[in-house]
Amino acid sequence: MFDYHIHSDFSADCNTPMETTIEKAITLGLNEICFTEHIDYDYPDKEWVFEFDLKKYDDKIKQMQQKYSNQIRIKKGVEIGLQPHLLERYETLMQNEVFDFVICSMHATAGIDLHSGEFFKGKTVDEAYQIYYEELLACIRKFKSFSVLGHIDLVKRYTEEKSTNHFHEILSAIFKEIIAAGKGIELNTSGYRYGLESGMPSPDILKLYKECGGEIITIGSDSHVETTLAYQFKEALALLDTIGFKHIAAFNDGEPVFYPLASLLK
Repeated sequence: MFDYHIHSDFSADCNTPMETTIEKAITLGLNEICFTEHIDYDYPDKEWVFEFDLKKYDDKIKQMQQKYSNQIRIKKGVEIGLQPHLLERYETLMQNEVFDFVICSMHATAGIDLHSGEFFKGKTVDEAYQIYYEELLACIRKFKSFSVLGHIDLVKRYTEEKSTNHFHEILSAIFKEIIAAGKGIELNTSGYRYGLESGMPSPDILKLYKECGGEIITIGSDSHVETTLAYQFKEALALLDTIGFKHIAAFNDGEPVFYPLASLLK
Protein backbone atom coordinates (compact mmCIF):
# COMPACT_ATOMS: atom_id res chain seq x y z
CA MET A 1 0.00 0.00 0.00
CA PHE A 2 1.26 3.47 -0.88
CA ASP A 3 0.29 6.96 0.28
CA TYR A 4 1.50 9.49 -2.27
CA HIS A 5 0.20 12.77 -0.86
CA ILE A 6 1.54 13.56 2.62
CA HIS A 7 2.62 16.77 4.32
CA SER A 8 4.96 17.37 7.24
CA ASP A 9 6.11 20.45 9.13
CA PHE A 10 8.03 21.55 6.05
CA SER A 11 4.63 22.67 4.72
CA ALA A 12 3.35 25.96 6.11
CA ASP A 13 -0.04 24.47 6.98
CA CYS A 14 1.30 21.43 8.84
CA ASN A 15 2.92 20.94 12.24
CA THR A 16 3.47 17.18 12.11
CA PRO A 17 7.13 16.01 12.20
CA MET A 18 8.16 13.51 9.54
CA GLU A 19 9.09 10.93 12.15
CA THR A 20 5.58 10.91 13.59
CA THR A 21 4.04 10.29 10.19
CA ILE A 22 6.59 7.67 9.18
CA GLU A 23 6.12 5.66 12.37
CA LYS A 24 2.35 5.76 11.91
CA ALA A 25 2.76 4.57 8.32
CA ILE A 26 4.84 1.64 9.52
CA THR A 27 2.18 0.79 12.11
CA LEU A 28 -0.45 0.81 9.35
CA GLY A 29 1.63 -1.55 7.26
CA LEU A 30 2.28 0.87 4.40
CA ASN A 31 5.08 -0.18 2.07
CA GLU A 32 5.88 3.26 0.70
CA ILE A 33 5.05 6.90 1.33
CA CYS A 34 5.90 10.10 -0.45
CA PHE A 35 6.18 13.47 1.25
CA THR A 36 4.74 16.17 -1.01
CA GLU A 37 5.41 19.48 0.70
CA HIS A 38 3.70 22.65 -0.45
CA ILE A 39 5.43 25.16 -2.71
CA ASP A 40 2.87 27.77 -3.69
CA TYR A 41 4.81 30.77 -4.93
CA ASP A 42 3.03 34.11 -4.69
CA TYR A 43 0.07 32.65 -2.84
CA PRO A 44 -2.72 35.28 -2.81
CA ASP A 45 -3.41 35.01 0.93
CA LYS A 46 -0.30 36.72 2.27
CA GLU A 47 -0.82 35.23 5.73
CA TRP A 48 0.55 32.01 4.26
CA VAL A 49 4.04 31.55 2.80
CA PHE A 50 4.19 28.17 1.11
CA GLU A 51 7.94 27.88 0.63
CA PHE A 52 10.64 26.07 2.59
CA ASP A 53 14.37 25.41 2.71
CA LEU A 54 14.94 22.90 -0.09
CA LYS A 55 18.40 21.90 1.13
CA LYS A 56 17.08 21.11 4.61
CA TYR A 57 14.23 19.18 3.07
CA ASP A 58 16.57 17.08 0.95
CA ASP A 59 18.81 16.41 3.95
CA LYS A 60 15.84 15.42 6.12
CA ILE A 61 14.44 13.04 3.52
CA LYS A 62 17.82 11.34 3.15
CA GLN A 63 18.12 11.07 6.93
CA MET A 64 14.68 9.49 7.19
CA GLN A 65 15.39 7.12 4.30
CA GLN A 66 18.50 5.89 6.06
CA LYS A 67 16.89 5.65 9.50
CA TYR A 68 13.86 3.67 8.31
CA SER A 69 15.45 1.83 5.40
CA ASN A 70 14.51 -1.62 6.72
CA GLN A 71 10.91 -0.69 7.49
CA ILE A 72 9.45 1.48 4.73
CA ARG A 73 10.34 3.20 1.47
CA ILE A 74 10.27 7.00 1.69
CA LYS A 75 10.15 9.15 -1.43
CA LYS A 76 10.86 12.83 -1.91
CA GLY A 77 8.04 14.75 -3.54
CA VAL A 78 6.57 18.21 -3.78
CA GLU A 79 3.16 19.74 -4.43
CA ILE A 80 3.35 22.90 -6.50
CA GLY A 81 0.53 25.41 -6.75
CA LEU A 82 0.12 26.61 -10.33
CA GLN A 83 -0.74 30.12 -11.42
CA PRO A 84 -0.22 31.29 -15.02
CA HIS A 85 2.41 33.89 -14.17
CA LEU A 86 4.52 31.36 -12.23
CA LEU A 87 5.14 28.72 -14.90
CA GLU A 88 8.68 29.86 -15.75
CA ARG A 89 9.56 30.00 -12.06
CA TYR A 90 8.37 26.44 -11.58
CA GLU A 91 10.31 25.32 -14.66
CA THR A 92 13.43 26.75 -13.04
CA LEU A 93 12.62 24.95 -9.79
CA MET A 94 12.34 21.64 -11.62
CA GLN A 95 15.60 22.20 -13.45
CA ASN A 96 17.45 22.93 -10.22
CA GLU A 97 15.92 20.30 -7.92
CA VAL A 98 15.40 16.55 -8.07
CA PHE A 99 12.14 15.00 -6.88
CA ASP A 100 10.81 11.47 -7.15
CA PHE A 101 7.31 12.81 -7.61
CA VAL A 102 5.64 16.15 -8.37
CA ILE A 103 1.97 16.91 -7.78
CA CYS A 104 0.71 19.80 -9.89
CA SER A 105 -2.25 21.47 -8.17
CA MET A 106 -4.16 24.70 -8.54
CA HIS A 107 -5.05 26.31 -5.19
CA ALA A 108 -5.68 29.77 -6.60
CA THR A 109 -7.51 30.89 -9.73
CA ALA A 110 -7.62 34.30 -11.40
CA GLY A 111 -5.20 35.50 -8.76
CA ILE A 112 -7.60 34.64 -5.90
CA ASP A 113 -7.18 31.84 -3.39
CA LEU A 114 -9.91 29.22 -3.38
CA HIS A 115 -10.05 28.52 0.34
CA SER A 116 -11.42 31.90 1.48
CA GLY A 117 -14.46 31.79 -0.80
CA GLU A 118 -13.60 35.12 -2.44
CA PHE A 119 -13.15 33.47 -5.81
CA PHE A 120 -16.83 32.51 -5.95
CA LYS A 121 -18.24 35.97 -5.23
CA GLY A 122 -20.09 37.57 -8.14
CA LYS A 123 -20.11 34.32 -10.15
CA THR A 124 -22.52 31.48 -10.60
CA VAL A 125 -21.12 28.14 -9.54
CA ASP A 126 -20.89 27.11 -13.21
CA GLU A 127 -18.96 30.27 -14.08
CA ALA A 128 -16.53 29.67 -11.22
CA TYR A 129 -15.91 26.06 -12.22
CA GLN A 130 -15.43 27.02 -15.87
CA ILE A 131 -12.85 29.68 -15.01
CA TYR A 132 -11.02 27.24 -12.75
CA TYR A 133 -10.81 24.50 -15.39
CA GLU A 134 -9.93 26.92 -18.20
CA GLU A 135 -7.02 28.31 -16.20
CA LEU A 136 -5.83 24.81 -15.31
CA LEU A 137 -5.97 23.80 -18.98
CA ALA A 138 -4.06 26.92 -20.04
CA CYS A 139 -1.35 26.17 -17.48
CA ILE A 140 -0.81 22.52 -18.34
CA ARG A 141 -0.70 23.31 -22.04
CA LYS A 142 2.49 25.25 -21.29
CA PHE A 143 3.82 23.38 -18.26
CA LYS A 144 4.59 19.66 -18.23
CA SER A 145 7.22 19.33 -15.49
CA PHE A 146 5.10 17.27 -13.12
CA SER A 147 4.02 13.70 -12.44
CA VAL A 148 0.27 13.96 -11.75
CA LEU A 149 -2.46 16.55 -11.44
CA GLY A 150 -3.58 16.85 -7.84
CA HIS A 151 -7.24 16.80 -6.72
CA ILE A 152 -8.27 18.01 -10.16
CA ASP A 153 -11.80 19.04 -9.08
CA LEU A 154 -10.63 20.81 -5.90
CA VAL A 155 -12.85 23.78 -6.77
CA LYS A 156 -15.85 21.74 -5.54
CA ARG A 157 -14.51 21.69 -2.00
CA TYR A 158 -14.90 25.40 -1.38
CA THR A 159 -18.53 26.00 -2.25
CA GLU A 160 -21.72 24.41 -0.95
CA GLU A 161 -23.48 25.05 -4.25
CA LYS A 162 -23.58 22.14 -6.65
CA SER A 163 -23.48 22.24 -10.41
CA THR A 164 -25.40 19.96 -12.75
CA ASN A 165 -22.65 20.51 -15.34
CA HIS A 166 -19.95 17.85 -15.16
CA PHE A 167 -17.53 19.90 -17.33
CA HIS A 168 -16.48 16.74 -19.15
CA GLU A 169 -15.66 18.58 -22.36
CA ILE A 170 -12.93 20.73 -20.84
CA LEU A 171 -11.80 17.90 -18.57
CA SER A 172 -11.36 15.74 -21.67
CA ALA A 173 -9.15 18.47 -23.14
CA ILE A 174 -7.09 18.49 -19.95
CA PHE A 175 -6.75 14.71 -20.03
CA LYS A 176 -5.77 14.76 -23.69
CA GLU A 177 -2.90 17.09 -22.82
CA ILE A 178 -1.54 15.16 -19.86
CA ILE A 179 -2.00 11.64 -21.24
CA ALA A 180 -0.09 12.55 -24.39
CA ALA A 181 2.69 13.93 -22.20
CA GLY A 182 2.89 10.78 -20.08
CA LYS A 183 1.40 12.41 -17.00
CA GLY A 184 -1.33 11.16 -14.70
CA ILE A 185 -3.79 12.15 -12.00
CA GLU A 186 -4.21 11.33 -8.34
CA LEU A 187 -7.19 10.07 -6.41
CA ASN A 188 -7.11 12.27 -3.31
CA THR A 189 -9.16 10.74 -0.51
CA SER A 190 -9.33 13.92 1.58
CA GLY A 191 -12.62 14.75 -0.13
CA TYR A 192 -14.33 12.34 2.25
CA ARG A 193 -12.88 14.21 5.23
CA TYR A 194 -14.08 17.56 3.94
CA GLY A 195 -17.69 16.58 3.47
CA LEU A 196 -17.69 15.76 -0.23
CA GLU A 197 -19.51 12.68 -1.47
CA SER A 198 -16.27 11.16 -2.76
CA GLY A 199 -12.57 11.65 -3.04
CA MET A 200 -11.17 14.07 -5.60
CA PRO A 201 -11.80 13.66 -8.42
CA SER A 202 -15.33 12.34 -8.27
CA PRO A 203 -16.17 8.94 -9.83
CA ASP A 204 -17.51 10.43 -13.07
CA ILE A 205 -14.18 12.20 -13.66
CA LEU A 206 -12.21 9.06 -12.84
CA LYS A 207 -14.32 7.18 -15.42
CA LEU A 208 -13.73 9.94 -17.96
CA TYR A 209 -9.98 9.77 -17.39
CA LYS A 210 -10.07 6.00 -17.96
CA GLU A 211 -12.19 6.43 -21.09
CA CYS A 212 -9.68 8.97 -22.42
CA GLY A 213 -6.95 6.36 -22.10
CA GLY A 214 -5.50 7.44 -18.77
CA GLU A 215 -3.55 4.77 -16.92
CA ILE A 216 -1.26 6.63 -14.51
CA ILE A 217 -3.08 7.13 -11.23
CA THR A 218 -1.73 7.52 -7.71
CA ILE A 219 -3.58 7.48 -4.42
CA GLY A 220 -2.99 9.95 -1.63
CA SER A 221 -4.61 10.98 1.64
CA ASP A 222 -3.38 14.59 1.61
CA SER A 223 -2.62 14.07 5.28
CA HIS A 224 -1.42 16.92 7.46
CA VAL A 225 -1.70 14.80 10.62
CA GLU A 226 -0.65 11.20 11.03
CA THR A 227 -4.14 10.04 12.00
CA THR A 228 -5.44 10.50 8.45
CA LEU A 229 -2.78 8.47 6.66
CA ALA A 230 -4.28 6.09 4.08
CA TYR A 231 -7.73 7.50 4.86
CA GLN A 232 -10.53 5.58 3.07
CA PHE A 233 -7.96 3.78 0.90
CA LYS A 234 -9.78 0.45 0.84
CA GLU A 235 -12.93 2.13 -0.45
CA ALA A 236 -10.94 4.20 -2.96
CA LEU A 237 -9.09 1.18 -4.32
CA ALA A 238 -12.37 -0.73 -4.65
CA LEU A 239 -13.81 2.19 -6.63
CA LEU A 240 -10.84 2.22 -9.00
CA ASP A 241 -11.24 -1.52 -9.51
CA THR A 242 -14.93 -1.07 -10.32
CA ILE A 243 -14.10 1.60 -12.89
CA GLY A 244 -11.62 -0.73 -14.56
CA PHE A 245 -8.20 0.49 -13.52
CA LYS A 246 -5.65 -2.32 -13.37
CA HIS A 247 -2.69 -0.63 -11.71
CA ILE A 248 -1.73 1.96 -9.11
CA ALA A 249 1.37 4.04 -9.76
CA ALA A 250 4.23 4.90 -7.46
CA PHE A 251 7.22 6.92 -8.62
CA ASN A 252 10.98 6.61 -8.59
CA ASP A 253 13.19 9.44 -9.87
CA GLY A 254 10.22 10.94 -11.67
CA GLU A 255 9.25 7.73 -13.47
CA PRO A 256 6.08 5.75 -12.75
CA VAL A 257 6.30 2.25 -11.33
CA PHE A 258 3.09 0.21 -11.66
CA TYR A 259 1.65 -2.20 -9.11
CA PRO A 260 -1.33 -4.46 -9.85
CA LEU A 261 -4.47 -3.13 -8.22
CA ALA A 262 -5.64 -6.68 -7.59
CA SER A 263 -2.69 -7.31 -5.26
CA LEU A 264 -3.56 -4.22 -3.21
CA LEU A 265 -7.16 -5.32 -2.80
CA LYS A 266 -6.26 -8.60 -1.12
